[in-house]
Amino acid sequence: MRIILKIIAAPFVLALMLVVAVLSFLSCVAGAVCVVACVGLSLLAILCLLAGQTTGCIAMFVLAFLVSPFGLPALGGWLVERLYGVKYAAMDFMAS
Repeated sequence: MRIILKIIAAPFVLALMLVVAVLSFLSCVAGAVCVVACVGLSLLAILCLLAGQTTGCIAMFVLAFLVSPFGLPALGGWLVERLYGVKYAAMDFMAS
């Protein structure tokens, strides 16, 4: 019975390996884009502050934090790490 489960799980493990590789690459690219966006939003927030619009400044700083490496890219990296764990658990099941 265990052999049948391994045969059924093999395509899912292969698909999971491909998905993890693609998402890891996209996470790296998105992180680089978010760093550039963070700098732009921070500069825009400073300009809003100099213009006297405090609500716009606060909103821009919140958006800058979300696209900074501590915001959404960190969440994406955490999710990719969890997928790596699932992939290795499935590969261990296939090898046992």
